[in-house]
Amino acid sequence: MTTTDPDTTEVSGGTEPSDAAASASASARISRLEWGVMEVEGLAPGKDFVLYPGGGHPWNWAVHGTRHSPGIQPGDVCELLERGALVVVLSLGMQERLGVAPPTAELLRQAGVEVHAKETRAAAALYNSLAAAGRPVGGLFHSTC
Repeated sequence: MTTTDPDTTEVSGGTEPSDAAASASASARISRLEWGVMEVEGLAPGKDFVLYPGGGHPWNWAVHGTRHSPGIQPGDVCELLERGALVVVLSLGMQERLGVAPPTAELLRQAGVEVHAKETRAAAALYNSLAAAGRPVGGLFHSTC
């Protein structure tokens, strides 16, 4: 990861896949991250994202009642699992103020997937590295606090 200033990060991780015609189910990479703005391959810039093998979209916290506390809700991660993620990366926000609700952690444990919960910049770098390695990774990304 290369930081150009304290609030902007060009996000990288791992090497690009050797197959130029990457699988339709490949996870899109995060190309830029700064406070309140993310850029993801193939998607319009936005603030928060749900990313999974084959796609992604803006993350609307209101859909499942997500708030900083108690945190990410089970409904938020269900889509990742339904869309084939075997590795889940949860960003906790730039200042790590976003929690993971206990029922969400339990759901992921029962699903048997690999889970990583990290500060947003670290989460984005890990997600990109896993995606570049061809792993079926999904993630929830919060670009502010």
